[in-house]
Amino acid sequence: MLVPILIFDVALVAWSLHLMQQAVVEQEFSLMLAGTLVALAAAAMLVVYFLMGHCLSYLSQLPY
Repeated sequence: MLVPILIFDVALVAWSLHLMQQAVVEQEFSLMLAGTLVALAAAAMLVVYFLMGHCLSYLSQLPY
């Protein structure tokens, strides 16, 4: 499951870099903000994936 998430994350980062590059070219603040938000979403998705993985492994080791 990690590979599709990593591929999607790399695509999000590439898209955010494209938005930021367009923001510099057009001197547009909203594009820079959009690129930053997309990059933060990509980072948050990885953080949540790893946190949930650790949480689920912990819960699966609890005795019933």
